[in-house]
Amino acid sequence: MFEGYDPGTFYDELVAPDGTPRPEAAAMHEILAGMPLDVFEERRQLADLSYLVQGITFTVYSDGRGTERLFPFDLVPRIIPRHEWDVVEKGLAQRVTALNLYLQDIYGKQRILKDKIIPRHLVQSCKHFRREMVGLNVPRDIYVHIAGIDLVRDSRTGEYLVLEDNARSPSGISYVLENRLVMRRTFARAFEVSEVMPVDHYPNELGKILRSLSPRTGDRPVVVLLTPGLYNSAYFEHCFLAQEMGIELVEGRDLVVVDDVVYMKTIRGLTRVDVIYRRVDDDFLDPLAFRADSLVGVPGLMNAYRAGNIALANAVGTGVADDKAIYAFVPDFIRYYLGEEPILKNVDTFLCSRPDHLSYVLEHLNELVVKAVGESGGYGMLMGPSADKKTTEEFRERLKADPRNYIAQPVIPLSRCPSFDPATGTISPRHIDLRPYCLYDGEKVTIVPGGLTRVALQKGSLVVNSSQGGGSKDTWVLRGNDGGEA
Repeated sequence: MFEGYDPGTFYDELVAPDGTPRPEAAAMHEILAGMPLDVFEERRQLADLSYLVQGITFTVYSDGRGTERLFPFDLVPRIIPRHEWDVVEKGLAQRVTALNLYLQDIYGKQRILKDKIIPRHLVQSCKHFRREMVGLNVPRDIYVHIAGIDLVRDSRTGEYLVLEDNARSPSGISYVLENRLVMRRTFARAFEVSEVMPVDHYPNELGKILRSLSPRTGDRPVVVLLTPGLYNSAYFEHCFLAQEMGIELVEGRDLVVVDDVVYMKTIRGLTRVDVIYRRVDDDFLDPLAFRADSLVGVPGLMNAYRAGNIALANAVGTGVADDKAIYAFVPDFIRYYLGEEPILKNVDTFLCSRPDHLSYVLEHLNELVVKAVGESGGYGMLMGPSADKKTTEEFRERLKADPRNYIAQPVIPLSRCPSFDPATGTISPRHIDLRPYCLYDGEKVTIVPGGLTRVALQKGSLVVNSSQGGGSKDTWVLRGNDGGEA
């Protein structure tokens, strides 16, 4: 399947420029190279069947049908040696710690605004900044309990860069766990010879953090996962995580607030709830505090939150940390709050709210990636080099009309990884990124080794989001710096 494989000029995660496997990937490369195509295809179909039977799907909203689709999974893993992962892990822990300190400050004394490290107007104009949270004490002073930090590897330098922060309710961890289960069944021998670090401890670690947030002491805390419901794109993940943690999966209609205390309706009456792992956006969380037309929220929840009778993970208002314009200042947060230099660098970013940056972006629109600051999943984005003239001109007008809502970045030549192409029956290089998942308990950051590698299944495409036609891979972080012997 590797016959004629050309790693090209991009950094290839498994194959060196001379066509030989990288040391950490030697064992897996040998197994794949010696596997007949019909055997590989049979294993691929069995993997797809496993996903279908278990209902591992996602929903695409942009096609107008809200259609559930099987999550594309590529059987060729991404392999990361331990010495690389150690650097990434330290950089992620540093970043998550700084983001939490920033949120404590923004909703507290606002020192960073007074010291003019970040413009006040940029923070206060962010649509995810919640004035209702100013002065409100959150349990254990933790705002971001769960973070997903998107990383890319720059083919020019080989270094990992932070593409964006996800501090509201990052999704995708269920695919990490399910991908691993499928790969262990499909390539059992490869796991025997490659010392791959486990990922299955995530639900237990998350459950411990959630329980530690309980405002009540003594009794075992009652923790629930609040979902918008069946038609949400990540509903499978909500069900999966609730089951893995042994907690109740609830919708807004299953909860009620009485005297600023949250209760869950059960067949035995009302049961007090202590902690909510919410997968509902701020706007829809409480119709009395935010959007009055929300049918998925819990009326009175914010009053219970203010009274200290319920803990929420993540906290309300964390979106002011993952706004793409705010992202440009995270290295400054690290220096300001921690007195350290960032271990992981940002991608160079132009803030369209700045007249000089806007002028440059408008002049170089066909060379840049333009992103709406509050969007995710690849929505609201312009890929300048591949966009048609009509789309480019539409974005030009949007930028002029609402520059605060956009940032622009240079096109990063993403690293690539071998991926199976069903059309040709061969292994071909495809661009990838990485979303590690970080858990913060107020003292330490626990990071799942690897995370979700997303892959652009279309040849030459740089867009890896599942909502835009991308898929995923299992990510192997090795205990040692090589993959052993096949």
